[in-house]
Amino acid sequence: MAIALGLTIPLFGMALMLLFGRWPNLRDTVMVLTAAGMFTTVLQLLPRVAAGERPSLHLFELMPGLSIAFEVEPLGMVFAMVASGLWIVTSLYAIGYMRGAKEKNQTRFYAFFAIALFSALGIAFAQNMFTLFVFYEILSLSTYPLVAHKGNEAAKRGARVYIGLLLGTSIGFMLLAIVGTWWLTGTLDFTDGGIMAGHVGHGMGAVLLVLYMFGIGKAALMPFHRWLPSAMVAPTPVSALLHAVAVVKAGVFTVLKVSIYLFGLDYMKELVTTDWIMYVAAFTMIAASLVAIQQDNLKARLAYSTVSQLSYIVLGAMLVSQLSAIGGGMHIVMHAFGKITLFFCAGAIYVATKKTEISQMDGLGRRMPFTMGAFLLGALCVIGAPPMGGLWSKWHLILGAADTGQLLMIGVFLVSTLLNIAYLIPPVLRAFLRPPKDGYTGGIREAPLLCVAPLTFTALGAFALFFLAGPLRGLLSGMFPA
Repeated sequence: MAIALGLTIPLFGMALMLLFGRWPNLRDTVMVLTAAGMFTTVLQLLPRVAAGERPSLHLFELMPGLSIAFEVEPLGMVFAMVASGLWIVTSLYAIGYMRGAKEKNQTRFYAFFAIALFSALGIAFAQNMFTLFVFYEILSLSTYPLVAHKGNEAAKRGARVYIGLLLGTSIGFMLLAIVGTWWLTGTLDFTDGGIMAGHVGHGMGAVLLVLYMFGIGKAALMPFHRWLPSAMVAPTPVSALLHAVAVVKAGVFTVLKVSIYLFGLDYMKELVTTDWIMYVAAFTMIAASLVAIQQDNLKARLAYSTVSQLSYIVLGAMLVSQLSAIGGGMHIVMHAFGKITLFFCAGAIYVATKKTEISQMDGLGRRMPFTMGAFLLGALCVIGAPPMGGLWSKWHLILGAADTGQLLMIGVFLVSTLLNIAYLIPPVLRAFLRPPKDGYTGGIREAPLLCVAPLTFTALGAFALFFLAGPLRGLLSGMFPA
């Protein structure tokens, strides 16, 4: 019942938002209540999953081995809580941003937002790869109008790159891998220990692994990462949705699900392409960070930062260690809170000052101390500095590399972290240590409260995760039942 209700609430809320579109206050209230209702329903499942149970719901079967079904396991529980929980603060932020920036077509925007979260929950709860693929495609299609929301030529061009790469990789690579998996094994069910061993030879398994990893375009492995910077033409709430709540997290979540429950870590250790993909992920981590350093546009810098951070999780999966897989799951949460804070701050700066370039932000900390203070906390979380939650996810990823003897990958993690400092701390230093270029001498002038309150909450959440990492790790340990 909770699974069905969780999937139904966002669709019902979407219908009400369309119905009440001519009354903005009522429409926005419905959106916030929908987000809160979805999160509350998802939380009903947490005690059972934490106790080792796996609640399930089977809808229908298309043919043997292909069904629409749902089952909540620990990793899916974590992703569902992140997506539904951060939807609440994103909804509040979106109201402040869309009104402050005087954006048009707000009802359509909120309706597609609801469909995106519906599909994210379907991905989180998918019991098999076929169900996951269906909701994965719905997520791509529902976020296309959000990326193209502004309707200008730049938005249309960015949206075309976005949808072209995501559908091209999923249909061209992932669908082929799914068909091959079903043909060879007779099932697509997510199973503890995987379904490949004993059914798929190592040669074919190596090919399938490559098809899956590059077919999951939302994980943004190079060279299929361009959709992410291209999507920066969207309003900032969409950027937050793409980079922290739904889309990119759906990608790396799928990478972990495929690695743990389709291939199985023991089987992946025997594939020749596992190390190859690990090196591709390592290259993406470093290369994207180097590109980020060169970006003066704040959202573009954060976009390339996301490309780099996603590869932390892909690399964690390719290390084929339980520690690194748990670290990857933890990084989904830690990065979500840190990065959504940074994008919220970027949007608040735009609403309050119309500034988008880092070079324009000298002295901004005097005008917007709450926003820039939250930016610092979000940056420290992404960097992995104590006392922020990002420390523990990177800690487990590095431990996983040590556990498998991958000393080079330890070095990659450390170099990437230093590069995180190089591109995330300069905006803070400019804001607090340099005098304003525009001669501003007035008092505090923050963005509207509905922009500032959510970014303050997520920044404090990133700090709180430093102390809540133990329960999160315990929950994710359930991915590997004894």
